[in-house]
Amino acid sequence: MTEHDFRYNLLNPQHTLTECRALAPGRYQVTGNGGSIQAGDGLLVTLKGSRDLSMRLVVEKVRHLINPPGQWLAVAKGPVFNELSILQWGVDCNACGAHLDFEFAVDAKLGAAARTPAAEARISELGWRHQAGHHLCPRCIAKEA
Repeated sequence: MTEHDFRYNLLNPQHTLTECRALAPGRYQVTGNGGSIQAGDGLLVTLKGSRDLSMRLVVEKVRHLINPPGQWLAVAKGPVFNELSILQWGVDCNACGAHLDFEFAVDAKLGAAARTPAAEARISELGWRHQAGHHLCPRCIAKEA
């Protein structure tokens, strides 16, 4: 199993994603060029509407196309979103005042109650810590250790 990185920020024309669309919640159809994709491989793809969020898909089956050369069509499984929403929030470190603007993904059908847990999970991925209503940046966490 190989991990293939198709995020927008790589800008590699020999290894690109043409389309990624949801077939059903958790199942995706992905079309791309290059990369020698095989069943069981992982694909990192940028979420539509985001500047830096991505999701990991696992290829279930792939069909390599004859024309154009190098193009393939895959069916993959990944995160389940009924209605994907990309939100932008900001948080301040309670120790030093550092500010973080960040994006996070949430299933909009889950409502407002799902936003805070999704935001907290995202800031944890970015190295921040939340405890008892206070946020700490990675620099302040390192000072505590």
